[in-house]
Amino acid sequence: MSDRVLVATFEHEDDLLAATAAVRRDGQRIVDAFTPYAVHGLERAMGLRPSRLTWVCFFCGMAGALGMLWFEHWTAAIDWPLDVGGKPWNSMPSDVPVAFEAAVLLAGFGSVLALLAVSRLFPGKQPPIIDPRVTDDRFVLVIAQSDAAFDLNVITTQLADFRALSVEERVTLPGGELQ
Repeated sequence: MSDRVLVATFEHEDDLLAATAAVRRDGQRIVDAFTPYAVHGLERAMGLRPSRLTWVCFFCGMAGALGMLWFEHWTAAIDWPLDVGGKPWNSMPSDVPVAFEAAVLLAGFGSVLALLAVSRLFPGKQPPIIDPRVTDDRFVLVIAQSDAAFDLNVITTQLADFRALSVEERVTLPGGELQ
């Protein structure tokens, strides 16, 4: 099944932000926005929820720290206890630096893997090119035309008020690529 979308191209980020907020206020569903750099406030204008990547990072870091603390205690106090200079076998302060490093390592790897999984990125995947200049100096807003109340003329006029360079209809294929 294919869906129709409206692709609007802007020259300035302020126009994209204002158009995104206005289109969303009118009840239209925004599919995505493509920008050459991070635009502050765009996620709020699109109505996106806060990212859960911070929780993934926290839990992976805790798993790394607790796993390393357990491993160091098991190694030094249970499996192979060595008397080194009369120090106790289960000395927690000597275990903390390595546990911290394990926490940082697992938090980093877990965050990157979660990001790649959620973004559905894998080696060799070709990104859909909406507009060749979007990586240089163009800003693109993609609006879904799935509602029966969608009026192309009203939306096109509204986007023209925000200085849209071009507004065109496209079809999304089942893989999510634009035709």
